[in-house]
Formats: sequence, structure tokens, C-alpha cells
Amino acid sequence: MENVHLAGDEDDLYSGYNDYNPTLDSEELENDAGFQQAVRTSYGRRPPMTAKFPGTAMGARPLATSFGSRVPLASSMGRPMTGAVLDGASRPMTAVRAAGYTSSMTRGSTFDPLGQSRGPAPPLEAKNEDTPEEKIKILEKKVNDLIEESCMAQSMGALQLALEKAKEAGRKERALVRQREQSGNADNINLDLTYSVLLNLANQYANNEMYPEALNSYQVIVKNKMFSNAGRLKVNMANIYVKQKNYPKAIKFYRMALDQISNTHKEMRIKIMQNIGVVFVRLGQYSDAITSFEHIMSESPNVKTGFNLILCYYAIGDRERMKKAFQKLISVPLGIDDEDKYIPSNDDTSTNMVIEAIKNDKLHQMERDLKVLAEKYIMTAAKLIAPSIETSFAGGFDWCVDMVKSSQYVELANDLEINKAITYLRQKDFNQAVETLKTFEKKDSRVKSAAATNLSFLFFLEKDYDQADRYAELAMNADRYNPAALINKGNTVFVKQDYEKAAEFYKEALRNDSSCTEALYNLGLTYKRLNRLEEALDCFLKLHAILRNSAQVMYQLANLYEQLGDPQQAIEWLMQVISVTPTDPHALAKLGKLHDDEGDKSQAFQYYCESYRYFPSNIDVIMWLGAYYIETQFCEKAIQYFERAILIQPTQVKWQLIMASCYRRSGNYQKALETYKEIHRKFPDNVECLRFLVRLSTDMGLREVQEYATKLKKVEKMKEIREQRVKSGRESSARGRREGREGSAGSGDDVKAGERMKTIINSHQLLHTVDFSLFFLGFQSLFFFCLFCIFASLAHLYSHLLLPLCCSAPQTPSESKRFSPLLDSGRDSSHSSNSTKGERLSAKMMSLPGSNEPYETSSPKELDASYVDPLGPQMERPKTGAKKRMEDDDFADEELGDDLLPE
Repeated sequence: MENVHLAGDEDDLYSGYNDYNPTLDSEELENDAGFQQAVRTSYGRRPPMTAKFPGTAMGARPLATSFGSRVPLASSMGRPMTGAVLDGASRPMTAVRAAGYTSSMTRGSTFDPLGQSRGPAPPLEAKNEDTPEEKIKILEKKVNDLIEESCMAQSMGALQLALEKAKEAGRKERALVRQREQSGNADNINLDLTYSVLLNLANQYANNEMYPEALNSYQVIVKNKMFSNAGRLKVNMANIYVKQKNYPKAIKFYRMALDQISNTHKEMRIKIMQNIGVVFVRLGQYSDAITSFEHIMSESPNVKTGFNLILCYYAIGDRERMKKAFQKLISVPLGIDDEDKYIPSNDDTSTNMVIEAIKNDKLHQMERDLKVLAEKYIMTAAKLIAPSIETSFAGGFDWCVDMVKSSQYVELANDLEINKAITYLRQKDFNQAVETLKTFEKKDSRVKSAAATNLSFLFFLEKDYDQADRYAELAMNADRYNPAALINKGNTVFVKQDYEKAAEFYKEALRNDSSCTEALYNLGLTYKRLNRLEEALDCFLKLHAILRNSAQVMYQLANLYEQLGDPQQAIEWLMQVISVTPTDPHALAKLGKLHDDEGDKSQAFQYYCESYRYFPSNIDVIMWLGAYYIETQFCEKAIQYFERAILIQPTQVKWQLIMASCYRRSGNYQKALETYKEIHRKFPDNVECLRFLVRLSTDMGLREVQEYATKLKKVEKMKEIREQRVKSGRESSARGRREGREGSAGSGDDVKAGERMKTIINSHQLLHTVDFSLFFLGFQSLFFFCLFCIFASLAHLYSHLLLPLCCSAPQTPSESKRFSPLLDSGRDSSHSSNSTKGERLSAKMMSLPGSNEPYETSSPKELDASYVDPLGPQMERPKTGAKKRMEDDDFADEELGDDLLPE
């Protein structure tokens, strides 16, 4: 009881509660050196602390109260009792620490329960990168970055860069493994990183078509037992064998991969079996392929497998199974939502905003693509099996249409009907096609527009432009935004030469579909007809940006540049044309013409030869090549081209005359005479042929010359009679017109004056025409009667002496111009440049008369045996033998003396 102290009235009951043991003070831990040393070191004990007051664990602690010092009561263990007073010190109350109330206020510190007065945290210590662990981490990060860069490069199409990055990642990964082994951490190898590096490298090898390297890389992964699920990569190896067309090995690896994939991965197993079926199809083993596809259609049907199954049944010719497979195909669920859910309602604004947001998102686009793909497979399958499942293709199409109408693809039935009409067109049964298309006139607007568009096109091909215009209007009324209908309407207006209106329709079609190449091409042609060349050039340049390899577009550009007066640009575009179609003879001939216009004969000759090689029936090319060889004095080479021209145009006498002249120019007079005789046999009324025969017979001293001269005179007389009849008919008709109109007397006087001038000119020509034929014939008969047995050389000399008496005028350009009806009277014959001569030669050949064209004669009464060479006058031989006359030697004037004579 001595230790019991009763509180008196003078004692403070609440004194001493703020006194506490300094050990419990957490505010001063930063300044406590012992505590900081214990924290820094994991060993050693905290040195004993000197407390302000003795703690309860150190001994009795006096608690000062208002009642004075209390004597604590000791427990049986020696621990002071709670509430007991030891040495006059009271026990502190520590329950208030949880609320942030401390006795630090008694020591002058502020209230800071969050410790904001401590200041910023000390900076982190820098890492030491020289340690092996840090080097390994840096290398791992570099390898991961290289793998990522390789994948990004492959996604952008830079396959070579992706392969280089993959190889570099492989080198870094091997360096990483070596560093781990050197540091003694070989057991901590990152297998996932190694797997990623090898797989990416194998994929990049495969993308770059380096198949052996890719197979080796896959083999390294597959054989390593440390990689889990590596057996799936045998699918990739099988795909490579398929690309190499090693189908048996591909099937082997597909089956090995199928065995290593559990049944939980159902989708992957289905895809592998689908690949196996496709490989069997390529091998021609349709029964095995059917087994794979039927298993897939029973487990997880899809439209692609259903289509492949139909193809296999079609290959083996099983009609009933084709029908069943088609029914399975149209019943495959697509798993897409109805389009009605994307139609916004007028009530809920928030719902409409959501619908508007998801209307064109990627998920909806994927659904649309899947539906389009399914419709494509169904349409293709129907068109394929329709002619086979029934006795006629029409019955097959009807069965397919009935099946489709009872399925979820009801809208495809009308498309199948249109395809039925197109099949009739392919079979050239136009009436049935038209009847089938006409049944759509009462259908809905979309189908009606498509059918009317096809009908308009059919009637346009048949040149029934009124019906084509009618159905084009019907298609436009059904669907104004149908670009094909607008193009057909523009075409019908174009053929009526209303180019402005046609251009408007083409422009409207382009506004509806900016990628409509037909409308853009037709618009360019329309601008060409309107002579708006710059706008046409702009249209074809835009079209060339869309169709980069279209030879038609590039040819139109070349033609436009030629019309705009830029031949160099035209040549450049034509060079692009022949780079796309190197065997186009028309483009090659056009290139030759442009080079010829530019004066480059060698390039022109090369392109014309190429054009002739690919198409030897172009008469313009034949004419140019023949003229080129004649101009270069290789007449014997020109003969083959004119022989080709005779085969192409056997009724045109000018080619045969030119060929005969080539024989004569090359010195083969006998062949030339035979050719002229053949021409005379085919065209007995040809005046030019008779003139050549008279000339050659005269030169060669033949007896047929009198016969040919008589025929020539008869033919010219007949032509004169025909011309007089034609002339009298024209005069009578002109007289009737003059009598019916007033004020035309002056024009009649001009016509008469022109006729008088023509008569004067003909009379002037008669002054220069001498008929030596009869004189020569009489003299020739007398000569052969008297000197029949004289040496042949004297006869040849005699014939040359008589040449000045005959009309051998073609050697003189002026006289050749006077007598020839083939040359233009206004041509300057004194010009002798090669290019001008070539142009004259081509003009001569083009102006040669046909078989039935009239020939003018110099004299209607006298026989004109003169002729004109259709190839023009022969070039004079250069006078290379002329030399300076040597002066007489003075030795001849000296007199010989006796001293110069021999003794």
C-alpha cells in the first residue's frame, strides 16, 4: 500500500501525458546518427541511446502527475504496471500518434504530418553501365529494336531492308548469347528472344523468295526442343514447298503440322485442311480434295471451301453433287448483321450519332467485303455449273435462279438473269439475249438500268442508233447516276456529230464516277473532233496517269502532239507505245513517217522495215520502201515490194508498170518486155503499157512494134471518142444550167475561154510532136529486106543511129514533163536534191492511173508513140572519165636530122 498514491485536490489529473520516450520519436530519425548507420549497414547493432527519460524497458519511468510522484506497481515479471508511477514519472499516452498529434510542439517543431518540410528527395545514384548485367540488357534492347524495324520495313514493302535488319538482329542475338556465357549466366538465356529472331529471319527470307535459306531457318526452330509449339511452323515450310511446286512434300508437312496441333485449335486445323485440299486440286487428285473439303463443310462451312468443292465436282462431272454443293454454298452463314441496323432512327439523337460513327468503320467495311466476296463466289459458281447441270444452259440458269431466290441472296437472282442474257450473246444468239433483257423493263430501277444499258450497247453495235438512243434514255431515267448509261447516250449523240452535247454527257458520267476511264477517253476524242486539242491533251494525260500501260492512250497523245506541231514529243510517246506493244505495225509505220518528215531517212527506213516485217500488207509502207530503194538506185531490191503490192491490189496497173520499169532500170530488158506483155494481156486498153511496148520493141528491134503501134492508135482513138462524149454531155448539162439561171453568162464565157486556152496549149504541144513511127517502120522493113544477113553488131549500131529520129525524150526533163500525163505540170524538174527527188518519186507512184482511168493524148489525130518512165528520168552517170586535154608534145614539131638517124 505504500506505493499507492491517492490523488488529492491539489494534483493535476492530466499532467504528464505529453511526455514520451525519445525512442518513439520518428521526426528525429534523420538526425539520429545511430539509426542512419544501422540503415546503411546490414550488420552491427544500434548503439545504446541516451534518453531524456528512462524508458519503461530500461527501468522505472517516473510519471509526473498533478498528484505528485507515483510509485509504480511491479508485476510478477518485473514490468511496471500500466498506470503505475515509477520514480515520479508518468507513462506517456501514444495513441494520439495515429492522428498526427505528437509532442513535437513542446520542442518547437511545426505541425507537418505529410513531411513536406523535409525538402526535395536526394538525386538517384547513376547506374554503372560497365557491369555485365547492364551490357546484356542494352544488347537485348538493341535486338528487340532491330526486330521491330525489320517488321516495319516489311510492312512498308521494303523487303530487302527488312532482310538486312533481320540479319543484323541475328548477329546481335548471337553476340548476346556469347556475352552471357562469358559472364557465367548461360543458364539465363532468353529463349523467347532467340525464337523471335529466328522466326523473323525465316519470314524475311521467304518474303525475298530465298526459299532454301528460309527452310533452313525454320528447320533450326523446329528441331530445337526448347521451343514450345514450334511444330506449327511446319505450316510455313509447307507453304514454301507449295511456292516451289513441290506438292507431295507440302502435303507431308501440312499433315505433320496437323498432327501436332490439338483439337482445341479448331480454326487452325480447318485452315490447314483447306490448304491440303487446294494442294490436292493442283495435283489433280480431286477425290482426295473432295474428302478434305467435305470434312470442312461439315465442321465449319465457309464460302471459299464451298466454291472449291463445286469446282472439284465440276472437274469430275458429277451433276447431282454439284447441285448439292451449290445449295450448301448459298446456305453458308456469313455471320454479319443486317444492314437495317445502320439506318438511323429519327427519335434518339444519341443512337443516331452512334450509328453514324459505326456506319463506315473498319468492322462494317469488313462485313461488306465478306458479302461482296460471297456474292462473287455464288455468281461464278452459278455461271460455271449452269450449262452442266441441265441439258441446256437456260434450264441450268433457271434452276440456279430458283435456288438463289429461296436463299439469303435474293438480289442476286436478277444479276443471274442478266448473265443469262450475256451467255446468249457469247453464243451469238442475239435475239434471245434481247428478249431476255427486255423482260427487265418492268423490274426495279437498278436492274432495269443495267438491262437497258446492255440493250443500248447491243443496238449500238448493230448500228441501230435510234434504238440505242431509246434504251440509253430508259437506262438514264431508271438510274441517272449510272455512268455506263450516260456513256451510251453520249455515244449515240457522238455518231450524230453533235459533239458538244456528247461532251456534256461524258462530263456528267465523270461527275458520277471520277474513275470512269471510258468517259474520259471518249471526252478526249470529242475534244479532238471539236479541234480543242489542248483540252483533249489534258484528258488523255489524266487518263495516262490512271492507265499507265495503255497503248491506245499513248498513241492518242502522240497524235495530238503531232497535230500541235511538236514531232519530237510525238516520237517520244510513240517510243513508249512500241515499248508496250513492240509488234504494232501501225505505230512503227507512224514512227517511220515522223522520222521521214524530220529528214532522218535511216531511222525511217528502219521503222518501215520493222512495220513491213510484222504486217507486210500495208500498201503505204510497201510504197515507201520501194521508193526508197529506187531513190538509192537499188531497183532490183524494190521489185520484191512491188510484187507484194501487186498481190494486194491486183487490179491496180500502176504497181505492175513500176515493177516493169524497175526491171528495165536494172538492165533486165527481156524481163521488162515480158512484164509489159503480161500487163497488156491483163489491161489491153492501157495506153501507157502500149507506149512502153512500142518503145522497147523499137529499141530491141522486134517485129511486134507495128502491131503495138496499131493497137496504141486504136486505143487512143477510142479514148478520144469517149472523152468527146463526156465533154458533150457536160456542155449540154452546163448549157441547161445556164439557161435556167440569170447572171451566169460571165462564168460561161470563162469556161469557153478556158477551153480555147486548152486547145491552144494542145496545138502548141502538137508543134513539138513528130510522128516518126510510120517513117521508121517503112525504113526498117526496107533495111531488113536488103541487109538480112549482115553482122548483128551493125544492126545494133544502126538502131542507135536512128534513136535521135525517135521520141526518146524522157532523158530530158523538160520534154519528159511535156509528154507525160503522170507528172504535175507545176513541178520544178531542175531541182535535184535527194529528199525532193524521193518526194517526187512517191508522188509519181501515187499519181499513176488505175486500170480504168482515162489517159490524155497529145494529139487526137496522130499516133503518139512517146512514153514516160513512171520512175522518172534516170540519173545521169557522173563524168568521171573527163580529164584535162594534154597539150601536144613539142617533140612532134621537131624535124629529124641526119644526126638523129641510126647509123
